[in-house]
Amino acid sequence: MTTETGRFALGDLPVLHGGTIAAAALGWKRHGTLNAARDNLVLYPTSYGAQHQELEWLIGPDGILDPTRHCILQVDMFGNGLSSSPSNTPDYPSLVTAWDNVHAQRRLIAELLGVERLHAVYGWSMGAQQAYHWAACFPDAVGAVVVNCGSARTAIHNQVFLRSLLAVLQAAPEHAGDGRFSAQPTAALRAFGRIYAGWALSQDFYRAGLHLSTSGAPDLESFLTGWEDRYLARDAGNLYAQLRCWNAGDISDNPLYGGDLEKALRSIKAKVLLMPGGTDLYFRTGDNEAELPFLRQAELTPIPSIWGHRAGNPIGNPQDIDFIKAAVQSWLE
Repeated sequence: MTTETGRFALGDLPVLHGGTIAAAALGWKRHGTLNAARDNLVLYPTSYGAQHQELEWLIGPDGILDPTRHCILQVDMFGNGLSSSPSNTPDYPSLVTAWDNVHAQRRLIAELLGVERLHAVYGWSMGAQQAYHWAACFPDAVGAVVVNCGSARTAIHNQVFLRSLLAVLQAAPEHAGDGRFSAQPTAALRAFGRIYAGWALSQDFYRAGLHLSTSGAPDLESFLTGWEDRYLARDAGNLYAQLRCWNAGDISDNPLYGGDLEKALRSIKAKVLLMPGGTDLYFRTGDNEAELPFLRQAELTPIPSIWGHRAGNPIGNPQDIDFIKAAVQSWLE
């Protein structure tokens, strides 16, 4: 399988809600080859806190995304430490949104690959928010989207979770204001990881003891320490910036739709596969059910899983992998 990685320079990039990303750039990795018609490109943006190499496990001839059928392009979100982020960009704007990400991505695929219309966008979590934004912002530039554990607008209960994490980081002695830190806030990041563990996986997951049987952890405290380590390895400023992006997620909060979510949903021409996790605590099935009546071509296919939000990124979870693979491959074909 042919792969290629790179970094795409965007120049100084003004963002929707004020400020400029100086010398902005996107990291990317391509799997597979564009066909002669350049109509087989599937965009796969990253999710919260993740970098492309952590999410490429599902790409392969027997994977959820098959690079022998499609050319798969992973693009790193702003704020993930590979693309422009607080950790590598002075005066990074206070709010960089999914709108800003997808407009930069469109430049990348047009200027780097010469592609004007995507076969599809596949995304999980914040990647799903970007997939939804692609469909709404560029109705004629994408044929299909897979919204895997995502929604068109971040729900209020989801915002409660996100703002609790922001508050933990803001309370750290190292926080200098507006998401800037004088040093890594170690104690705050440990608390951050423990809060995350209670939301990313469902009550049923813990009741079934899967936190131990699937992780190899001998007890709950060891399991939670693993979640601490996950976020201690991340830059706090990057985590903060992406939390603000997630919190602001809304396909209608832009000059095209002026906050009219129904209008944004009705504008979508792509066929939309809505694939919530059945026990996801962030992006509830009910959110997608409310969106469904306004979409022209859409299907709601919940993942029947007790893995909560992680059902949509089911590494090491064969049952959910098989379910997603069957649904996605059918949709992309």
